[in-house]
Amino acid sequence: MSKKDLQKFGKRLKALRLEHNLTQLELAEILDMSPNFIGMIERGERNTTVENVFKIARALNIKPSNLFEEL
Repeated sequence: MSKKDLQKFGKRLKALRLEHNLTQLELAEILDMSPNFIGMIERGERNTTVENVFKIARALNIKPSNLFEEL
């Protein structure tokens, strides 16, 4: 993924997280991840694994493909 794609993915993740009224800390706790890592994904600074995409989707009760709608 390009840096621009990572930023779009992160923006989409943030929007979905906020729609579910979750803070980065709350989502991180659900996912057993660092809130710093969630922030880095949302800012497009880190690329995440497919496994994490599925974990995030389950945590938000959405289809994994929903995380890529803006791409």
